[in-house]
Amino acid sequence: MKIITWNCNMAFRKKAAFILQYQPDILIIPECEHPDKLIFPIGTPKPTDIIWFGKNPNKGLAIFSYSSYKIKLHNNIHQDLQWIIPITLSNGHFEFNLFAIWANNPTDPEGQYVTQVWKAIHHYSNLLKDTKTILLGDFNSNKIWDKKRRISNHSNVVKILEEKGIFSTYHLHHKQEQGAEIHPTYYLYRHKDKPYHLDYCFASKDFIEMMVSVEIGEYDDWAKYSDHVPIIVSFVF
Repeated sequence: MKIITWNCNMAFRKKAAFILQYQPDILIIPECEHPDKLIFPIGTPKPTDIIWFGKNPNKGLAIFSYSSYKIKLHNNIHQDLQWIIPITLSNGHFEFNLFAIWANNPTDPEGQYVTQVWKAIHHYSNLLKDTKTILLGDFNSNKIWDKKRRISNHSNVVKILEEKGIFSTYHLHHKQEQGAEIHPTYYLYRHKDKPYHLDYCFASKDFIEMMVSVEIGEYDDWAKYSDHVPIIVSFVF
């Protein structure tokens, strides 16, 4: 199974072909337009299933299946946690939980970015298990911005996930430390000299054992499309 997240910086319908050449089974796209606007060019593969969340029809969070996996939304979704979307993916043979993430809620005075993830992992704690669980997307956070007096910081999010047996695929596969990543996923204003690592795929222990690769897109390949590059994680079952 290949799972990809890429903040497309809007207008996904014009850019889909460039990420779909990597043949994802599951694709998480922050800043994607509403499905009603997704009129793809002729020849662009169409998803087999899709769910979208957002308040702006030009800029929301989309979850696509390009495989036999069907998407089912969990019943207890918290609409104020923007946007952390819990879903179940099933193909009839295998089923797992996935949290699609675009941490971006400017209306929350307690914190619009990683605080959304912090709140979500507490609200959905019963769904966060050390098996069959993935969290994936644009967290808009990094350890370098930790505020020690704020409990809802990046390091504490990583800590509580690890306590639940859920780990960052990138950091394990590439043997990196949080806050010292050598592969950026975001370039401020698309400037190559302003790199940050903001996008993540966390996975439970059973997925970690089946992980074969974690690829981070290159600036020169993606800067013309977005300020983010994709994360591509492959598992063999």
